[in-house]
Amino acid sequence: MMYNVVDYLENSSKKYPNKIAIIEENKQITYQDFNNYSKIVGSYLGQKIFNKPIIVFMDKGIDALIAFFGAIYAGCFYSLINPELPKTRIEKIKDTLNANIVITNKEYYSLAQKYFKNLEIYQIEELKMGSIDSAILTKCYQKHIDCDPLYVNFTSGSTGIPKGVIISHRSVIDFIDIFTNLFNFRQNDIIGNQAPFDFDVSVKDIYSTIKMGATLVIIPKKYFSNPALLLDYISIHKVTVLTWAVSALCLITTFHGLDYKVPETVKKVLFSGEVMPLKHLKIWLEKLPQATFVNLYGPTEITCNCLYHVIDRNRIYKQIPIGIPFPNERVMLLDEKDNLIKHYQQTGEICVAGTALGLGYYNNFEHTNNHFIQNPNNFNYLDMFYRTGDLGYINEFNEIVFSGRKDFQIKYLGHRIELEEIEKAIMENPKVTRSCCVFDKQKEKLYGFYIGNIEKKELHIQLTKILPNFMIPTKLIKKEDFPMTKNGKIDRNKLLKMEV
Repeated sequence: MMYNVVDYLENSSKKYPNKIAIIEENKQITYQDFNNYSKIVGSYLGQKIFNKPIIVFMDKGIDALIAFFGAIYAGCFYSLINPELPKTRIEKIKDTLNANIVITNKEYYSLAQKYFKNLEIYQIEELKMGSIDSAILTKCYQKHIDCDPLYVNFTSGSTGIPKGVIISHRSVIDFIDIFTNLFNFRQNDIIGNQAPFDFDVSVKDIYSTIKMGATLVIIPKKYFSNPALLLDYISIHKVTVLTWAVSALCLITTFHGLDYKVPETVKKVLFSGEVMPLKHLKIWLEKLPQATFVNLYGPTEITCNCLYHVIDRNRIYKQIPIGIPFPNERVMLLDEKDNLIKHYQQTGEICVAGTALGLGYYNNFEHTNNHFIQNPNNFNYLDMFYRTGDLGYINEFNEIVFSGRKDFQIKYLGHRIELEEIEKAIMENPKVTRSCCVFDKQKEKLYGFYIGNIEKKELHIQLTKILPNFMIPTKLIKKEDFPMTKNGKIDRNKLLKMEV
């Protein structure tokens, strides 16, 4: 039985030492070299720290993965911070993690010194020049247990503070073992990575690759603004698996990319993050008639996914279901009184239990206790589950169908976003007196309404300094006042109707 994800790497590097493990745009690395560099980094870190967070501050790539596995070999856990994030958000994540060590590269070293004052900052290029200390690595390995944290990924937070979801080794091992078996991943697969490394979709790419001894092709971010280059890159590298956000797949079909070139080596397409528009799925199905397509559902808090639906090419869909539970995961629908829903078509909140459940939110017990709770239908023993805040119902095929959000958290551009965090960012401007964000699900547009003495252009510039691009409203709208409901709350539906 496995207790540590480094066993994936150890096994694959022994089986396939000279095989290419990871391909970046202009470089590649074998399993043996990748494992050795990871051990070198782990040997250095293991002298200094154990079971603590290590910040990885660089773009996704081979060196970022070496930093990840170096942290793991040292018995620590990693959290990638994208250098492109606004300074304010980086500082909030840094304060939440309260880490002592940052691993960066030459490109971002000066920026790291600016953002992470009083922390130990190391360049990955220099760390890789060290040597392996087997005694230290063995000591760290023996002290480790499978419920120790593996990584922390940050999502949007309603208080304006990003929430750091903690995922353990056991959760990833449990999920990846099932995931790769269920969808028939093989050693000869070539996995085309789209997701950023601070987004949990990438967890499936990274650990499926390392477990199976497959090859990971890291697709440069810039190619996703040019469908022709993107499709050329996928075809050149003979990619067989795409585990992508819906928005990335729709980018290609929106610009008729598959009319330019069909990536015929692709055999599996697994998508998640948003509801897949049927017209876009239809194009992919027609262009890749032999490929398997799978709709995946699940928040970061339950280690990637808890539900799946394999697309049936002979079935007529009105809406694609999010499907049935993965093995060893229990998915329940609860009504407003927390009673278990068993009837078809009755809507309830999607709640999840199982080994893949996360460890909560790092350094935030209040939010952890609100979302990771004891099963209200079982008080005979400790039975924890996660409240997703998503709503769903059971269809006639005994599948769960997604039907929206319970609160003001939305799915937009593949990311979960708290509308209240955007409202708080708008309100940080002293010229703004009120703010309200509304999401138009049908048009996939995010509106930011505000009252204040500031022009839209100026406010937009300010938001780019605070929020990542995917959280900036599609349109900012200045209002004289807001319509209110009978109980004194802003009437969001009326606001949206007024605009639309």
